[in-house]
Amino acid sequence: MMAHITSIRVLLALSSIYNLYLYQMDVNTTFLNGELNDKVYMEQPEGFVLLGNEHKVYKLIKSLYGLKQTPPAHG
Repeated sequence: MMAHITSIRVLLALSSIYNLYLYQMDVNTTFLNGELNDKVYMEQPEGFVLLGNEHKVYKLIKSLYGLKQTPPAHG
């Protein structure tokens, strides 16, 4: 979701009038290090496959951004 340019301009104007500080943050990081309620397994990513262990999978302990299970883990 992105903010409309009008909203950004109003926010910048208000912060300037009232001499406030503005900080930018990346909301994608809100899902990092989230606890998972279910067991989730992941195939080895392409380019990071361990030789001799090509058919093994990873059991995730923390959530990753983009997982279907991520939003319920933070709800």
